Amino acid sequence: MVGDSGAEALLALHQGPGFVIPNVWDAGSARLLAQLGFPAIATTSAGIAWSKGLPDGGPLSADLMFEAVAEIVAAVGVPVSADLEAGYGDTAEAVGKTVARAAALGIVGGNIEDAVGGTLIPIDDAAGRLEAARAAAPAGTFVLNARTDAYFSSFDGDPFGETIARAERFVAAGADCVFVPGVKDAETIRRLAAEIPVPLNMVAGLTVPVIAAPALFELGVTRVSVGGSIARAAYDAVERAGRELLESGTLGFLDGAVSYADMQRRLGG
Repeated sequence: MVGDSGAEALLALHQGPGFVIPNVWDAGSARLLAQLGFPAIATTSAGIAWSKGLPDGGPLSADLMFEAVAEIVAAVGVPVSADLEAGYGDTAEAVGKTVARAAALGIVGGNIEDAVGGTLIPIDDAAGRLEAARAAAPAGTFVLNARTDAYFSSFDGDPFGETIARAERFVAAGADCVFVPGVKDAETIRRLAAEIPVPLNMVAGLTVPVIAAPALFELGVTRVSVGGSIARAAYDAVERAGRELLESGTLGFLDGAVSYADMQRRLGG
């Protein structure tokens, strides 16, 4: 689903009691999850990097990322929100061009981070990047998900206060929702949801203990994503299958696996 209708559908999900948006890394994973009935999907920069044989966090070029995301958009009929990392540029102008490029591909939403290399970008600069993103894709045409990494970076101050300050600035800059990864305790999540003036996105499966989606909804979270968790599970299955073949030559990894015919059916129509 592309264009304004896709953005409207994605925005509408943020007005409900809460929704899970799974993160995919290629057209095949996107189609399988869309077929399950998820009303929208997101991409994972980690999963896309791993699919290219690269680590997360920098080596993946914007061109490779957009190539993968374009294939995902073309493969499904639901809204797609992209992990745009820190905007693939050092300036607000460059971030604006990244968002414009995303929108032109039919992507109807995206995350923009406020940290590079584990270090927070100064708040004024981070807000300016979001203003450029909003100018490139006006409200109602693109769901701008502002990610703030005070809990997920080398920041040494009060992460709660910094997160709220950044969230307020980012909302003023045009963000539709705010994404706060790395929070580990339920009470902090509850306080963040109460004080952030737009829907809150949390990622499940990134921290220990794991807080499942229903519990996050009860805490006031609206949008729950899973980052690279599904990709990690898939690549772990590949490694375990390879280890079994190498060490014993057996095929126990096929127990319970989807059949060839079923995969053909799922991806053939």
